[in-house]
Amino acid sequence: MSRRPLKRPLVFVNMAVSADGKIASANRRVIRIGSPRDEAHLYALRATADAILCGARTVEESEATMGNGGERYRRTRIRNGLAPHPLRIVASASASLSPNAALWRHRFSPILLLTAANVPEDRLGRLRPLADAVWQAAGSTLNFSEVLNRLWRERGVRRLVLEGGGELNAAFFEADLVDEIHLTWCPLIVGGRAAPTLADGLGIGPLAEAPRFTLAHIRRVGAELFATYRRSLT
Repeated sequence: MSRRPLKRPLVFVNMAVSADGKIASANRRVIRIGSPRDEAHLYALRATADAILCGARTVEESEATMGNGGERYRRTRIRNGLAPHPLRIVASASASLSPNAALWRHRFSPILLLTAANVPEDRLGRLRPLADAVWQAAGSTLNFSEVLNRLWRERGVRRLVLEGGGELNAAFFEADLVDEIHLTWCPLIVGGRAAPTLADGLGIGPLAEAPRFTLAHIRRVGAELFATYRRSLT
């Protein structure tokens, strides 16, 4: 029996984390902590998904283009019955994504911008001509349950990879919209009270309300551990 509501994609969080649970340094100068093997894992997981979702800050700081990883993964996507490139979705409630971000210079697949209803039009106006579509929430925050339902209905998205950052991940965990977590545990300590983690934001209240996951698979490659956790049904 699945806990997923009907008519939404399966959601997979994919992140590389340090041994102390950080995904970047406090000053954001270190934003990639995984090895080339972790990068290959990222592209392999993307090759199973219709769409990728990232937060605006993650897109800017990593200079992400949210691509398929090259010809090898393009062929895998086609074998999986998917489009050659994933739909690229950026969440920016405040429409703060720079119009100069690297993402906009690579037009291999559609870019969907998610933003709030109360964004000043002069700010949103910088991004409208760049995005292939803009979805504005009804209020001042993004309702990701509604977004997922709309992606299912209007874009045919059945599998979505969520790639952070920590606040975006936290919003999905708090709404109980995450089905699997793919973590690469990296052998380093980042430290720093302000360093982002897998899930930031306000966090849970009572521990009993924390989403529970079951370890489904783990393997070691070199000094890294690749772990998959699935949402518990109890």
